[in-house]
Amino acid sequence: MKTLLRSCIVLLLFGCAVFTSAATNPFVGRWALTLPDGAAGWFGISQGPEGLRTEVLWGSGSVAPLTSAHVEGDLLVLTRILKARPATAQTAAAAGVTETYTATLRGDVMHGTRKRVVADGSPASEVSFSGRRIADLPATPDLARVGFGAPVSLFNGRDLTGWRLTDARQTNGWSVADGVLMNRPTQTEGRPHKSYGNLRTDAVFEDFNLQLEVRTQPGSNSGIYLRGVYEIQVAETFGQKPDSHNMGALYSRITPSVAAEKPPGEWQTFDITLVDRHLTVVLNGTRIIDNQPILGITGGALTADEFKPGPIYLQGDHSSVDYRNIVLRPVVK
Repeated sequence: MKTLLRSCIVLLLFGCAVFTSAATNPFVGRWALTLPDGAAGWFGISQGPEGLRTEVLWGSGSVAPLTSAHVEGDLLVLTRILKARPATAQTAAAAGVTETYTATLRGDVMHGTRKRVVADGSPASEVSFSGRRIADLPATPDLARVGFGAPVSLFNGRDLTGWRLTDARQTNGWSVADGVLMNRPTQTEGRPHKSYGNLRTDAVFEDFNLQLEVRTQPGSNSGIYLRGVYEIQVAETFGQKPDSHNMGALYSRITPSVAAEKPPGEWQTFDITLVDRHLTVVLNGTRIIDNQPILGITGGALTADEFKPGPIYLQGDHSSVDYRNIVLRPVVK
């Protein structure tokens, strides 16, 4: 009986130790990363029954799971293995890559490095990054109690007054005709590739309701960035199943509940509400994202800071797309 009692006590203490270790792991949380050259990134680290669950966003692209994660003393070690990709008609073959992230903490500030090793024998590269812990999400807002101010027209229908490129060094493919804001990033065969720019408002905003119309074309790929950090995907995905990379999604983060897009060439309506890091999207009269929490920035964010006012920006570096009737109503505190 005493042996059984001792065994139960040991198991109980072991269980408490595991729980305490998981509950007090200082790396668990969501982290806003500042990458080389000021680009924005994100870590999501949670404790699962079998260890740490981790995701990364590094500058552009999608949020991606990491291959492994563990803590060595005060050092976080994360690994991501990217498999080799065969060549296609559009892209060259890519060798496999192993990325190793290591980081330490000082309070709620993270300092780390990312080392990349390419399987083709290319020299390894290593860069530094820093991060800050993201505050917990607030409770889901009651949108029926949220007040909105007077509507602000962001596009005058005549010219680009109030708008500018996010990077003045890039080529401007944006123009205005017949009340329509058009992006035409054309390339010339046999000539060097042109890097076209994204278009942002001069003004910056906090929380708001944004309404606009968009017209896609075959192959359209654009996006509406809220406060410069959250991309609502604009793409020609008519007839496809809902996906976090399709029309109306919060890019790579929130999948629309239904597919509500129209065929290319037809004007489509967006009604987007951002309040307390919660997102509602109504596409063509159908609510496809309903007051869902936003866990972090999306690829292409202008900053990792989700808490400062930012612009509306329209992605223009991919393909042709049209916008019109862009009206914002700020939240009144």
